Amino acid sequence: MNNERFWQTKLDARLHDPGEKSLILMRTRAGHEGGTVKALREALALHSVDTAAVKRADWWASAADRPQWPKDFGDQVRWTNEPVLIHPVSGEQIDLRAQGRLKETEPDDIAARSLAHFDRLREQCGNDPKRTLLAFWRFGPELNEQEDDAKLGALWRQLPADSRVPDHSIWEHLDLTSAFAGAFAGDENGEAALLAMSIGPVQPFIAAARSTSDLWAGSHLLARLAWETMRPLVEELGPDAVLFPSLRGIPQVDLWLRDRCGLPDELFSDALWKRSANADANPLFAAALPNRFVALVPAGRARILAERCRDHVRDWMQRVGRQVVERLLQEAGESLDESLYCFEQARRQLAGFPEVHWASVPFSLIGATPDGKQVTDTAQLSEAMAPFFGAVSDEPAGFLAGKAWEVLQRDIQWEDGTDFFIPNPGVLYPAIYELAERVLAAAKSVRSFEQMDERGWRDSLTGEAEWLTTDRHQLDRSCRQQSDTLWARIAQKRPAWAKQGEHLGTLSAVKRLWPTLFAEEVGTAVGRDFDRFVVSTHTMALARQLDHWLEHGGLTADGYSAVAGKIERDRVALPVRLVLRHRDNPALKDARSLLALMEQAQESETDAEAERLRRVVRDTLKWGAGDRDDFRFETYYGLLLMDGDRMGALLAEGGGVNFGESFHPAIRQQFEARADRNPRLKAYADTPRPPSPGRHMAISGALNDFALRLVPHIVQREYLGRLIYGGGDDVLAMLPVADLLPAAARLRDAWSGV
Repeated sequence: MNNERFWQTKLDARLHDPGEKSLILMRTRAGHEGGTVKALREALALHSVDTAAVKRADWWASAADRPQWPKDFGDQVRWTNEPVLIHPVSGEQIDLRAQGRLKETEPDDIAARSLAHFDRLREQCGNDPKRTLLAFWRFGPELNEQEDDAKLGALWRQLPADSRVPDHSIWEHLDLTSAFAGAFAGDENGEAALLAMSIGPVQPFIAAARSTSDLWAGSHLLARLAWETMRPLVEELGPDAVLFPSLRGIPQVDLWLRDRCGLPDELFSDALWKRSANADANPLFAAALPNRFVALVPAGRARILAERCRDHVRDWMQRVGRQVVERLLQEAGESLDESLYCFEQARRQLAGFPEVHWASVPFSLIGATPDGKQVTDTAQLSEAMAPFFGAVSDEPAGFLAGKAWEVLQRDIQWEDGTDFFIPNPGVLYPAIYELAERVLAAAKSVRSFEQMDERGWRDSLTGEAEWLTTDRHQLDRSCRQQSDTLWARIAQKRPAWAKQGEHLGTLSAVKRLWPTLFAEEVGTAVGRDFDRFVVSTHTMALARQLDHWLEHGGLTADGYSAVAGKIERDRVALPVRLVLRHRDNPALKDARSLLALMEQAQESETDAEAERLRRVVRDTLKWGAGDRDDFRFETYYGLLLMDGDRMGALLAEGGGVNFGESFHPAIRQQFEARADRNPRLKAYADTPRPPSPGRHMAISGALNDFALRLVPHIVQREYLGRLIYGGGDDVLAMLPVADLLPAAARLRDAWSGV
C-alpha cells in the first residue's frame, strides 16, 4: 500500500464537502465544491489521489446514511431558510428558525471563517497528509470563533450533511466517506469489509475486586485494553475507520494523536485532560471505551488487521504484567533476576489475555456494477446470511426480507409515476452490519480452551491462578503459614498494593497496581505529578461530614499534627464538589489526611492503635457538627449502578424512526402527498429505518458526551459522589447516602434528554 497515496486519498475524501455546506448551498456562485474545498485541495497539492475511490466512497456513504426518495422530488432544500434538524434516535424535529436568522448570514463570511480554520490546522501540520487528516478529523468540528458577530457556536458541530435528510451531521458523513475511501484505497481489489471485534471477559474481570479501587481499576483497565486492541487498526487506517465507538475527543486518543502522531501540543490547549491538575477531575481517569468496536477496513486485510489487533493487546498486557512484577520486586528489595519464578508465572498467567473475538463481512458479497454505482444482485449475501437467521439458502433474511429492501432493490416505476433510483451497495450497510454482529456472536460462543497449569496455592482474590512468588516451593504451603513471602513484604511496605494476608496472581496484581502505574503515566504525559488514584469508601461515608467541617472552619483536634505527619497511606481522592467548594480553604489538605488516617486505622495491627487514629478524626470532624458529644461517624454509603435501556436495540435495529420521519418537512410534505395515493410508498414511509453508520456515530458521540461530560458533572460536581465507571450507557458510582436517590433521578433525566 502506497502510504502517501493512501493518506492523500482519505484527505481528499474528507474534503469533498465543506463543513459549511448546508449554509452556503445555493447561495454562492462557486457552489459547495468551490470555495473552501477548492482552496484546501490546491494548498495541499492532492496530486496522487485515487479519485475513483473517493467518488465511490461518497456514493456509498450517502446511500448508507440517507433514505431513498422518488427521483422527481425537489433536488435540495435551502436550509438557511428552513433550518430544521431531525433527532437521529427519536425522529423529533428541531426547528431552529426561532433561534436566529440563518438566512441573513453571509455565506462568503462563513466560508472564509471555515477556510481560515482549516488553513490554520493545515499549516500547523506542515501540509503532511496524514497529520493534516488527523487534525481535520479531530478539530474540524471545533470552529474557533473569536468574534461575537454571527457566531455559529454549537451549531457548527450539528450542521447537516444533507439538507433533505438532516438527521446526521456533515462531520459524520465526512468520517464515513473517508473510512470507505481508505478501505477502497488500501485494498488491492478496491474492496471494503466491515470488521467487528470484542474483548473479554468483562463482568468476571471487573467483579474480581476487594475494594472500590479494584472496581475502578478493573473497569478503567478494560477500557484501556479496548483502546490497545483497536490501536494497530487506527494507526494503519486512521481513527475515522472506527465507526463505533466514536473516538473523537476521547482523552486517550488525544494523547496518541499528540505523542505518537505528532499533532502540535497547542492544538490540545483547551482539552480538559490537559488542564485538570488532579486525578479527581481529569477525564483521562474515566473509563470511556466499550469492549467492542466496528470498523471499515480493506477487505483483503481484514484477517491481518484483526490478528494484529489481537497480538498487540496481548503483547501490551504482557509488558504491563512484567512492569508490575518488576515494581513488586523493587518494593520488596529483590533483584530483577530473570530466573525468579514470578517472571515465568506472569508470562503464563497472562498468555491469551484478553480474549479477542472478531468477525469480518466483505461488501463484495453484494453484486454491483464495475463503477460501484448500482447493486446487481444479492444472491451471495443472502446465502451468507441464511444460516445465521434460520432461513433456507434461497430465501432472503434480515434486512433483505424487509419492506424497505422490497421497495429499493430494483429500478421500478409505479403506475402513478413514482420512480426510485437503483440503489448502490451502501444501501445494504444494514444487512452487512447485522450479518457481522451475528457472526461475531457465533464466534464468541465457540471458544478455544487451553487448560491453565496452576499447581500451587491460589490467588486470594480470584482463586484461579497461583499467587506470585520468587520461590515456587512456597506455593506448596498456605500463605498463612509463611511470613517471608513476596506479598508479606509488600503488605508491610506498600499496604495500598496488598492488605495483610493477601497474595495475588498476576492479573489481580495488575489491577491492584494499575492506579499507581496509570497516575505515573498520565503525570509524564501532561507534565505534572498525580497522586495514586484511590477511591475510598470512607470518603463517601464521611463526605457530608467533611463538607460541614470545612464550612465551619476546618479546625483540627489535639493530637492531629502528631499522627498526620506519620501517614503511610497513599493520598485518597476527595469528591470533586468538595474540592471546588472549598478550593481556597487551607484545611482541604487536612481533609485528605483525615481520610488517609481512617484508611490507616482500618489496617492497623492493634485495636488500640486503630481506635487512637479514629478518635483523632472523630474529634476533628465533630467541630463541623457543633462540637456535639454524641457525634458519630456516618458509616453508610451508596453504590449506584445504571444501565441505559434499549441500547442494544438502538444499535441493532435503528431506533424505531420511520423512513418518512427522517425527511426535512419540505420533502416529507411531498412524500406524504404522494403516499396518500400510493399504498406501497406509504408502507415504505412507515417502515422503521434500519441501522446506519451515521446513526451509530451519532449514538456513540452522544454516549461519549454522556459518559465523559454529563455523568462526571452530575455525580461529582452536582453531588458529592465519586464516579467509578462511566462508559457508554453503563454507570457505576459511589455516593453519600443522602445524595444517592437525587443523583439517580438526575442521571435518569440526563439519559432521557430531559
